[in-house]
Amino acid sequence: MNEQNTEGLRHIRRALLSVSDKAGLVDFARALRGLGVELLSTGGTAKALREAGLEVRDVSEVTGFPEMLDGRVKTLHPRIHGGILAVRDNPEHARALAEHEIGPIDMVVVNLYPFEQTVAREGVTLEEAVEQIDIGGPAMVRSAAKNFRDVAVVTSPGIYPIIFAELTETGGGLSLKTRSALALEAFSHTSAYDGAISSYLSTALRPKDSRGGEDLRSAFTITDFIKVNAADKWLAAGGPFPEGVSLLLSKDADLRYGENPHQKAALFKVFQEQAGIAQAEVLGGKEMSFNNYVDADAAWQLVCDFEETACAVIKHMNPSGVGTAATLEEAYRRALATDPVSAFGGIVAFNRRVDEAAARALTEIFTEVVVAPDFEEAAVEVLKSKKNLRVLRAGETQQPSGLDFKRVTGGMLVQTRDTHRLRREDLKVVTRRQPTEEEFAALLFAWTVCKHTKSNAIVYARAGQTVGVGAGQMSRVDSVRIGAMRAQLPVEGSVLASDAFFPFRDGLDEAARHGITAVIQPGGSVRDAEVIAAADEHDLAMVFTGIRHFRH
Repeated sequence: MNEQNTEGLRHIRRALLSVSDKAGLVDFARALRGLGVELLSTGGTAKALREAGLEVRDVSEVTGFPEMLDGRVKTLHPRIHGGILAVRDNPEHARALAEHEIGPIDMVVVNLYPFEQTVAREGVTLEEAVEQIDIGGPAMVRSAAKNFRDVAVVTSPGIYPIIFAELTETGGGLSLKTRSALALEAFSHTSAYDGAISSYLSTALRPKDSRGGEDLRSAFTITDFIKVNAADKWLAAGGPFPEGVSLLLSKDADLRYGENPHQKAALFKVFQEQAGIAQAEVLGGKEMSFNNYVDADAAWQLVCDFEETACAVIKHMNPSGVGTAATLEEAYRRALATDPVSAFGGIVAFNRRVDEAAARALTEIFTEVVVAPDFEEAAVEVLKSKKNLRVLRAGETQQPSGLDFKRVTGGMLVQTRDTHRLRREDLKVVTRRQPTEEEFAALLFAWTVCKHTKSNAIVYARAGQTVGVGAGQMSRVDSVRIGAMRAQLPVEGSVLASDAFFPFRDGLDEAARHGITAVIQPGGSVRDAEVIAAADEHDLAMVFTGIRHFRH
């Protein structure tokens, strides 16, 4: 071991072990005993160690008090916390330990009651949840982490092999560098644990107002801000954006790699959210990748924005095709027809339970992922015939709730989600010609798809079917050109949606050249009059929404 890693070395002579998760416990404890470490323990942990033939001393013997109150009080005692918190090179602390016959504890091995697993069970009661709130465990973890200069704290069985390797290499000691890292991990561990408890109780104990609804004034907490619609409710109630926002993440699975093979990645679930792609059940196919999750989420959010039976095909977070129809199969074939070439290897999402007919249509070309609220049993069997096709059951369709987080270097951007849905009555006709009923339907459809397309976004569509998509261009007029250029269906007679206003008339002139009949856009440009005049010149109907949908 190099000199840097032996700095501040502290030998482990006495360890306290009290764990809920007993994976690897016996092997680790046996390794400690092999290095001459005295073992202290409690309850079930002590029993497991004795049954493995290991010599262990009960905490109750050290404290002089038995475990009390159904095990609620075991380690909350000066003979335990004094031994953990004493600063070894402080003479006053040394005298206090000697006076009260308290032995130092050099290592604390603790993981906490399984609160998150308990509250995740269907039908769990408040009483059952409360009993899984650990008190003594977090207290010991925090004491040991605070005194990291002298004490090591181990909160996960996954760390055991690393600790044992260093103990073996140093002859029974751990470096300051290692103890510091363990302390940081410990505080993260207790922070996540407390966050899980706060999140659960903020719902379970929330008082109701006289009408049975949530009392925002008395019950609102920062953690609630991430719950279903809480942000919108709070802001609508006149509350300011909070100074602090809690976001509790727990790792669900390691992924093969990130966006690219040289990047590491994992899927973390947001504890406060119980729906969405991260929570979806994988029914079949290969392991989901980082990019699969990102694209599946984009597809799922898009179809959840439709009341009609809808299907979306996504490539690289942009829709290559979207269709609505009376049946899922027809909706899929409409979406596919928009751009069958780009659909190869794409992500497909439905907003209805998938039947066998839709499943068979889906398997006609190579698809990476299909996501839907649910699948008929026959549909699952059809889809499983494609062994690499990932099948995700996402549950009830609903717009994403809570806050939207975007990471930037050195910080985080936080905003409420874009859950706006446009209604027919919101539209303002600004041209001489009114849209026909068919055009109104096509415009609203195109607008919804455009909302889920990377800006600058242009969508050509007919009622219930996309015709061409221009996405992510630096110039809006380029998006107009690309959307028409890539169209596999006739552009003539379609309508056009733009996610933001046209800054000049050139975009509208270009679209008119391809034979569109109507336009939907936010309006609000200083050149609106010029753009409206261009629409009138081309005999186009145009409506303003008064709202934009930038998507970066």
